[in-house]
Amino acid sequence: MNQVSTILFSRNSIAIALTASIIYLLLSQFLIGFKTDQLALIAIFNTCFFASTASRKFITGFSIFIIYWIIFDSMKAFPNYTFTSVHIRDLYDLDKSIFGFTYLGKTISPNEYWLINGNTLLDVLAGVFYLCWIPVPLAFAAYLFFKDKDLFLAFSFTFVLVNILGFVIYYVYPAAPPWYYQLNGANFIPATLGNTAGLHKFDTYLNLRLFGNLYEKGSNVFAAMPSLHSSYPLIVLYFGMKNKAGWMNLVFAIVAIGIWSAAIYTSHHYVLDVLAGIICAITGITIFEKTLVSNKAFNKFLQYYKVNI
Repeated sequence: MNQVSTILFSRNSIAIALTASIIYLLLSQFLIGFKTDQLALIAIFNTCFFASTASRKFITGFSIFIIYWIIFDSMKAFPNYTFTSVHIRDLYDLDKSIFGFTYLGKTISPNEYWLINGNTLLDVLAGVFYLCWIPVPLAFAAYLFFKDKDLFLAFSFTFVLVNILGFVIYYVYPAAPPWYYQLNGANFIPATLGNTAGLHKFDTYLNLRLFGNLYEKGSNVFAAMPSLHSSYPLIVLYFGMKNKAGWMNLVFAIVAIGIWSAAIYTSHHYVLDVLAGIICAITGITIFEKTLVSNKAFNKFLQYYKVNI
């Protein structure tokens, strides 16, 4: 067995990978129950971890995104609506009071306008932009991983930091999305299942259940404020500009505007949710750039992490 194989299959490496995998599966089973997604994640992690030195470095680098996913998925075990009251009617009223306008003699919100004035082209565009939500950040992260490790680490940790800020707000201010109010009014119905809302038109037009399957796995319906859908493309655009990504930044800007617009068009978010998501992204970027980057202990950790990816 050569030196590389010895490193890949050392007792320590096997113990670390298997222990982490078993702990994850046991905790997931205890908290939220068994799902095939968990096995898929474990299979991907272990395959990359033991396949080669390059793939091990890659999956180690992307472990920060795996941690994000585990935290997000685990939120199902601790619904935010069990900690404080859910904002339903008050958020709707506030959004309409600020951004509402008169249409056919009645004051309506932007969500309500698009609910009755949509068309097939916008349905498809909204679906396409919404599909960029996770793939674009992950693809950009992969690009940075091979091009600029320092920027990759900055992007990855900023991404997770913004998510943590968003998760905290979810528990401080549980909020129902527009589609929930459209279906249920101000009535609070705990354990409500996810809903594709306006995105069902995309599925219907293409004869798919793409968004249907995605939203069935949602962690929490009452997590509309802030819109992390709206945070992600701004993080990508910011680091794209730092990377001087050229024409890609134009694409990132278009995707950002497209996702923000689609969130409102499909009734998944109010305008206020989108603005809160943008502010959340700016806050996370600022904290990372102005506070964490200058922290010696954090920088020491980053350098240690960089050596292993």
